[in-house]
Amino acid sequence: MVEKIITLDDVSLPDFLGVENKNIRLISRAFPQSKVISRGNEIRIQGSTPEIIKINDIINALLNHYSRYGKVDEDEVKTYISNEKQPIVDESVDDILLYGTRGAVIKPRTPNQYSLVQSASQNDLVFAIGPAGTGKTYISVALAVRALKNKRVKKIIITRPAVEAGENLGFLPGDLKEKIDPYLRPIYDALGDMVPSEKLKFYEENKIIEIAPLAYMRGRTLQNAFILLDEAQNTTPMQLKMFLTRMGPNSKVIITGDRSQIDLPRNQRSGLVDAVSVLNDIKGIGFVTLDSEDVVRHRIVKDIINAYDRQSEKRNERS
Repeated sequence: MVEKIITLDDVSLPDFLGVENKNIRLISRAFPQSKVISRGNEIRIQGSTPEIIKINDIINALLNHYSRYGKVDEDEVKTYISNEKQPIVDESVDDILLYGTRGAVIKPRTPNQYSLVQSASQNDLVFAIGPAGTGKTYISVALAVRALKNKRVKKIIITRPAVEAGENLGFLPGDLKEKIDPYLRPIYDALGDMVPSEKLKFYEENKIIEIAPLAYMRGRTLQNAFILLDEAQNTTPMQLKMFLTRMGPNSKVIITGDRSQIDLPRNQRSGLVDAVSVLNDIKGIGFVTLDSEDVVRHRIVKDIINAYDRQSEKRNERS
């Protein structure tokens, strides 16, 4: 058994190790064949050489994170553990998108989320495609809020198609806005993490942030704006073409969708699926694919996505 000792110099032990060394215990549980022990300002790693290398890389990445942000929380530890088989996002790049309303750092947490940020900086139109929980909408909203705060755009427009996913809009109470708002709730939740409530209310009242169903985009020219189309898998090809042709000068557009959750009638082709095949050769359009490894919700969500993917593959083989 090989042993490696890492000495923590100029580090606040509670902020790095966590309460009662919880962060180190998370790493230890992730590598049951090795021993990871914290004593004073030393971390001792005992195990096989390949595992020690992996654990050492994770701890060094967390030390790099600590030197930038002054604290390591459990979510960060879990992220680095889950990414130990992937390229770790380069923390030397200033990857903070903004600080949330409660002071939390909002930034890409997986390599594919980081690719989304990079693609948005290089292209005026980006398709972000992946399953639920991969952060594609959240990161896109953060990019839009950052652009507004930095005065790169004058407004944010966020839209999604009002498609009934097994529920009937006609039986919901209220006027059209009240019927549609529940479908836009994830957008409001994301904005609530990033913009103080009073400021968000001011932005909405003055049309600086506009959240509306896709049908409201027809006939408009969207310029000097950061535009996000969410749930694009539920657009028809004509709806998505209509939306794409709204782009005006100084516009930035991100389109997000999940090809596994199409709620259109069986005989209706998804505009998102159609657009990926039609537009993939156009310069200035970026395509980013996220997968179960990017899930930042409950750990079981990743397993659920993988289980459904396996079932879909079996059905395709039988057919």
